[in-house]
Amino acid sequence: MRELLRLPAETEWLEDKVSNGDAAEIGSYISTLANGAALAGRHRGYLLWGVEDGTRVPVGTEFDPLRQKVGNENLENWLLRHLKPQIHFTFHRVSVSEKPLVVLEIDRALQQPVTFKGEAFIRVGSYKKKLGAHPDVERRLWKSFVLGAFEDGIAADLLSPSDVLQLLDYPSYFRVMKAPLPESRSGILDALNREGMARLDDSDTWAVTNLGAILFAHDLDEFSALRRKSVRVIQYRGSSRVETVKEQEGVHGYAGGFAGLVGYINELIPSSEVIGQALRRTAGLYPELAVRELVANALLHQDFLVAGSGPTVEVFDDRMEITNPGRPLVDPLRFIDSPPMSRNERMGRIMRRGPCICTPACATSVPRRLRTPPYVTDSVSRRETVPKHRG
Repeated sequence: MRELLRLPAETEWLEDKVSNGDAAEIGSYISTLANGAALAGRHRGYLLWGVEDGTRVPVGTEFDPLRQKVGNENLENWLLRHLKPQIHFTFHRVSVSEKPLVVLEIDRALQQPVTFKGEAFIRVGSYKKKLGAHPDVERRLWKSFVLGAFEDGIAADLLSPSDVLQLLDYPSYFRVMKAPLPESRSGILDALNREGMARLDDSDTWAVTNLGAILFAHDLDEFSALRRKSVRVIQYRGSSRVETVKEQEGVHGYAGGFAGLVGYINELIPSSEVIGQALRRTAGLYPELAVRELVANALLHQDFLVAGSGPTVEVFDDRMEITNPGRPLVDPLRFIDSPPMSRNERMGRIMRRGPCICTPACATSVPRRLRTPPYVTDSVSRRETVPKHRG
């Protein structure tokens, strides 16, 4: 917060207010600052209450977003309903020089301009304007979407070096990469910076990228925009969703927690004894290799821009269903013979460098009928249904 107050003036991604709590005004400013942050190459925009316009002096505010309602509806829900796409934003209450302030932290626009009630806004000079009235600015904004990627986005910023090392499970990173752990803190940060897991900003503060957080977070809940991207594993009794036996939500980043995730799923899968020529052995309903590959694909090929949902593994007595956000880039009927495509290429490269994902050669040992499970897709997700397998 103090870093924001040190800026000499408002910008296209920063706006000051004192106590204006008009809901429609807030909604249009979310559009303005999300689009302005994308245009300026910033990862977030900020709307501050309790800061005097012009002087930027903290004066305090009586605005309370948690008590604000539009009709009978909570302010945050009302804003989300009128924003498209529904980007992530968070209200924070802070105190500076014993003055109560409110900070609205807004993720930048990705892939398309953010609109409020069907209209996109942008800041031109010191004024909020409709984006459509400024075609040159609109062209530059669309160009910024082409150059951006989810992995490059910022999950947490304005951090100290110690903050970065507390948020990221860096020992897991070096273990997965089979690289020696540097002896100094600066060596660890340099390695994370080179890999794109963290970066040093112009203000000499550190930021953790979406790539670093989603793969190696100690706790995904520490990153507000990624909380819903943790993996949920649900075990049901029987073949329906009527009775839940057990439910677990992942905590760690995908790469750091992958081995534990696959082990947990395999423990839930029913098993049976298979009698061979000389010995009896215990066999699961699904080969461990198939579980490993199918779960990894669900993590890698999801669309992170679909808000409010993450990968889910559901275990029934007669099948397993794996769902992830986003429609597949390849027709499910052509998964076997089509060239590989991925939304998250850098994330995939890192996980394939470690022991997380099978190579194409080992994937061929997965039984053919499990390499082509039934798929169901809708407008926002893909589901794989894996039938029972014995032997």
